[in-house]
Amino acid sequence: MQSNQKAENGRDGGNTAEVPFGSNDIRLSGLEWIVAGIICVAFFLPAPGLWAQFENFGPGPDYRLPYALGSDYWLYSRYCRWACSRYDTVVVGDSVVWGHYVSADNTLPHYLNQYAGRDQFTNLGVDGTHPAALGGLLKYYGRSISGRNVILHLNPLWMSSQKHDLRTDKEFRFNHPKLVPQFVPNIPCYKEPYSKRISIAVQREASFFNWTSHLKIAYFENMDLPAWTLEHPYENPLGAVAAGLPAPANDNIEKAASWKERGMGVQDFQWVDLETSLQWKLFRQAIKLLKERNNTVFVLVGPFNEHMFKEENIAAYREMKGKIETWLRQNNVAYYMPESLPSELYHDASHPSAQGYALWARQLFADESFRSTLLPAGAPNP
Repeated sequence: MQSNQKAENGRDGGNTAEVPFGSNDIRLSGLEWIVAGIICVAFFLPAPGLWAQFENFGPGPDYRLPYALGSDYWLYSRYCRWACSRYDTVVVGDSVVWGHYVSADNTLPHYLNQYAGRDQFTNLGVDGTHPAALGGLLKYYGRSISGRNVILHLNPLWMSSQKHDLRTDKEFRFNHPKLVPQFVPNIPCYKEPYSKRISIAVQREASFFNWTSHLKIAYFENMDLPAWTLEHPYENPLGAVAAGLPAPANDNIEKAASWKERGMGVQDFQWVDLETSLQWKLFRQAIKLLKERNNTVFVLVGPFNEHMFKEENIAAYREMKGKIETWLRQNNVAYYMPESLPSELYHDASHPSAQGYALWARQLFADESFRSTLLPAGAPNP
């Protein structure tokens, strides 16, 4: 009763002193909050740069971003800076450039270097980067790609259906959602709440948040530290960091077999109208961005596995290719649009085998547009 009476006295203006807001032992004044903010910013801003000095990152010939780190955009940005300081030409694209079914020394950039007789080309492909994501990758994390030669690959797979073109109204999970436009243009199947979209937009511009994301992906199995320690209660987090970056393993490579040997049959590709294609629109924006950065752009289209087509799909595909070619010519973009490779040199609809990459590179070196755009005078012609 006595304690209740004291409480009443406090509320009614009695003798009990009013307790200040909160229960914190330490309270900061306005000036102290400003000082604390300055201290935090002083730590946050240099942390990513200091970490880059500490972290052992030494790409060599035929390096490609490890498959497990495909969404580590901070590391991709760092790799871009390294590659652009050493190579004349960067090769950018999705898993076809990356080399999904082949080892790092059997990709297109590898064979281009082999035919060039020197290390001129480097692999900046990332698995799953459809054009809508590729534009974001280049805009926010490929800023170092400036004043370079760029081979930009267009995989027709991304325009083979309304779903691949991201124009279905029904929500579905696609690759690299953090790279696609968050607000404009609207992507019908992308249903993230606006709070999440704003967070993604902020992270793109904040090196500190990209760096913390890198730590989670590269060292802690894409988990934050509390979650990781729950999963690994007897392991030291510093030990995970000390182990270093994951090696560029080939653990995703399936047994080398052609698409027919894998049991894949012909498919019904529902090619979209190029005039309304979202992926094609964003691919053109990627070309524009690269040109604005004073790059020389050379576009590769395909080669798609036309052996998988149903008869009724062929005409629509060739009409689409014709429109792509017309646009590239009208906009003075050098390009190469090869014929389909032999059937046995495909693992699926768009990924060549090692022999397919070697043949593709050889065809490129024989193409006059490729030679005049990207190769020095007197370059070998295998």
